Amino acid sequence: MNHEFIEALKLLEKERGIEMETLIEAIEGALVAAYRREFEIRSKDRDKSREREALGGGQESESKIIENDGITAHIDRRTGEMRVYQPMTVVEKVQDPNSELSLEQAHALSPELELGDQLVREVDPSHFGRLAAQTAKSVINQKLSQAEKMRIHEEFSGRVGGLASGIVQRRDRNEVLVDIGRAQAVLPYNQQSRLDNYTFRKHMRFYIQKVDQRDHRPVIMISRSHPGLVRRLFEQEVPEIGAGIVEIVSIAREAGSRTKVAVTSHDKNIDAVGACVGQRGMRVQSVITELNGEKIDVIEWNPDIAEFISSALSPARVMRVVLDEEEQSARVIVADHQLSLAIGKEGQNARLAAKLTEWKIDIKSESQYRELLEASWLSDFDEAVAADEADRAEAMGEDTPVVVDELDDMPVKIPSPESYLNVIESAIDALEEDVDEDVDEESQQDLVEGGIRIE
Repeated sequence: MNHEFIEALKLLEKERGIEMETLIEAIEGALVAAYRREFEIRSKDRDKSREREALGGGQESESKIIENDGITAHIDRRTGEMRVYQPMTVVEKVQDPNSELSLEQAHALSPELELGDQLVREVDPSHFGRLAAQTAKSVINQKLSQAEKMRIHEEFSGRVGGLASGIVQRRDRNEVLVDIGRAQAVLPYNQQSRLDNYTFRKHMRFYIQKVDQRDHRPVIMISRSHPGLVRRLFEQEVPEIGAGIVEIVSIAREAGSRTKVAVTSHDKNIDAVGACVGQRGMRVQSVITELNGEKIDVIEWNPDIAEFISSALSPARVMRVVLDEEEQSARVIVADHQLSLAIGKEGQNARLAAKLTEWKIDIKSESQYRELLEASWLSDFDEAVAADEADRAEAMGEDTPVVVDELDDMPVKIPSPESYLNVIESAIDALEEDVDEDVDEESQQDLVEGGIRIE
């Protein structure tokens, strides 16, 4: 029987993942609690009889369990034999036979024992009553539950930020309950992807966000919309990322729609984008399949922020990027027919590019930018004319401007606004002479140099 007991503990250790020593300590604690329960019952019976004698059958009092009574239990790790030990005190008059021993009884054991000495008595656990056995069972279950909670918390606290494979169990209100092995995880509504179908017993991979507490039990909170999920999936599919040769610099994601990933290579002989895409797109396609068709753009990270912003707006072709370092904002100029492509549906492409680069991005078409330049030049022209007239009026000592061609009978010819506009347009053409304006319809779909768009 003892051999079967040890084998049962080993099986429980394997199933629950709790160390055998922890299980044995729990059972030892249960034996002590069971003996105390047995001792309490006997003490109550004895106290009741004594009070009946003293009070003539009046109100009864309850005895209390003493936790520091010195009772211990031991289980042999090899044979499984159980022993419970009760300390006994040598007294002149015995009042509690469970913890006290008369001097005569003590001398029968050893003539050297005196009043006040203590010795230990071994108790056979098989003699415990039904209530004591129930107490032992309750304590064992409680200890096992506590040990399992601690194991789950310690195990998954170290896995926060990683992946976990799980099986969908059921949908509870807005949450999805997932079995991830030795624990049950919760997928909240705000961490779900609209492309996912959480059907019963479906296998999926999840991102472990944190370990929380619910009803005094550890709960693993998981996600299918976190950008970290895309990062971990690429780390599994691309060996170069795991080896540290290729690095994922930043990720911008709108779960269930599109994700942009910026990558760079620490080895000049390895193309970071090509490594992530894989031969014929097999690597990135594996990630897309896991995300149920979510579109992924893999682009090359560039330390030149202007080039990086241009790549981030892929598949649109960028003509010019004007940076404002203080405001950390950028004005991006694109051809008129590229404006809608650069902004994207409902502004998604521009929004993801801003998240990816961590810069504010203002996108303008070529014609809009030309209008802004002309308005700026005209404003400067008006200010210059007003300043010139004010200077001339001050030189003449007058409060209002005078007609300059009447001074000293010397005619002065003032240039017309049309001539200034011609000068402005010539200056704008000179500033934009490096811009390639001949973009055909097919080149609209070309990728920004250094970026790849995967549909």
